[in-house]
Amino acid sequence: MNNEKAPLLEMKNIKKDFFGNQVLSDINISLKEGDVLGLCGENGAGKSTLMNILFGMEFIKETGGFGGEIFINGEKVDFNTPFDAIAAGIGMVHQEFSLIPGFTAAENIVLNRESKKKNVISQVFGERLDTLNYNEITGRAEKAIEKMGFNINPNMVISDMPVGHKQFTEIARELSKEDMKLLILDEPTAVLTESEAQALLDSIKSMSARGIAVIFITHRLQEIMTVCNKVVVMRDGLVVMDKDAETTSVDEITKNMVGRAVDDTANASRELNLNENAPIAMSIQRLWVDMPGETVRDVSLDIRQGEILGIGGLAGQGKLGIPNGVMGLYEAGGKVIFEGKEIPLNSPRRCLDSDIAFVSEDRKGVGLLLDESLEWNIAFPAMQIHNKFLKNYLGGLIKWRDEKAIEAVTQQYIDELAIRTQNSKKKARQLSGGNQQKICLAKAFALEPKFLFVSEPTRGIDVGAKAMVLDFLRKRNKESGVTVVMISSELEELRQVCDRIAIISGGKVAGILPATQPSEEFGKLMVSSVI
Repeated sequence: MNNEKAPLLEMKNIKKDFFGNQVLSDINISLKEGDVLGLCGENGAGKSTLMNILFGMEFIKETGGFGGEIFINGEKVDFNTPFDAIAAGIGMVHQEFSLIPGFTAAENIVLNRESKKKNVISQVFGERLDTLNYNEITGRAEKAIEKMGFNINPNMVISDMPVGHKQFTEIARELSKEDMKLLILDEPTAVLTESEAQALLDSIKSMSARGIAVIFITHRLQEIMTVCNKVVVMRDGLVVMDKDAETTSVDEITKNMVGRAVDDTANASRELNLNENAPIAMSIQRLWVDMPGETVRDVSLDIRQGEILGIGGLAGQGKLGIPNGVMGLYEAGGKVIFEGKEIPLNSPRRCLDSDIAFVSEDRKGVGLLLDESLEWNIAFPAMQIHNKFLKNYLGGLIKWRDEKAIEAVTQQYIDELAIRTQNSKKKARQLSGGNQQKICLAKAFALEPKFLFVSEPTRGIDVGAKAMVLDFLRKRNKESGVTVVMISSELEELRQVCDRIAIISGGKVAGILPATQPSEEFGKLMVSSVI
């Protein structure tokens, strides 16, 4: 008789296709209580689809369901909705936030599970007229936050929070649920600073010690090695590696993810563009920006024509606020001079008319038309602003879309950026996060800008796609002479790509150094106090 305890989770021979396109083939995964599984793979490898199957997301059933079987503690389960998965003790924190902006952290953490108390009216007319017990709600939220190990204010409204605190609110919401057995974290550290990410890794270790299993999806492979005891790598809908973490390495994981070795050392020998005599493309003078979670109070910065300037710094210190303020997405003051002419602030159209483009860090909220085709996403801004991809009739009195030109430019960027899609008619919503990011870049370059702000260009994308995106930026900078300002939370990424790097601290420029300077010098600027 076999007395061995059944695994907490078994996924056996999982298959999934979308309208004839096979995206998962014979996936087998097993987890015991307290296991931390690192799930790796390039964007489009099938990781999120697999987790959506496990979590019972409705669109899986709506698109024909899936093949294979799922077992929890040895019993076969069939999750038709996420509520079924939650009832079985499974929680999931998705890449995109699912918080109510006008509610506090505490209200979001206990949403649909609120503590209530009786009152005179509800005792007569029924429990639907009970009032909320805010003291108990706050107390429950504080307990979940304490479990998480990172302090956030339970009374802060979500819309006022820095992005990292929103991520922790999502995690605390899952930890507040009773009988939690398995937590799926999909790219949880992509929006976190290094200290926040470390706090989350410590929290994952704590969950594991309490017997909660975790499936941890991340492109930061060193985090996998730090916190996971198992590693599964997916490529093209298949499991290509399943190992104990102690028996593998970052290099082996990378090689299995992309099917080739990724060499980052090639960047070390590149020549920097440090021509101090180059004309100033843009002069930002005494800029302030009113952007939630960001401090931009007095930024002055000159960007030379043809260079790639990096902007780095700790979360909330102002780096993200600079491009958003210049491009008019948030109220700003100060002065911006571009090619010798002042560009009015708080006017996005004037920036675009001046051949300045912006790839936002918020690809879902700002960057994409999610329910439109890839063709429309890439071509529409250029059509609207520069009358590109249009045919003229009756001497220009009537303009109509040039479908062939739109299809051709979309296919050009699909090929150039290796965007994974069946065709150019596919909706942006249907692409993985990394491929959506590539569409945002393609849309910006279809404008043929003279100057480009690109904010967090590799957030949440895999190592292979990251190298491709960075190479694409360097290539376009070199070949077309477009001046690039790249904002990133990852210092090493800036050092690989940029000529100079400006560090923002306390809403001001703490210093500007050549990219070849040691990391420690940039670190000192990040923690400096700028008066």
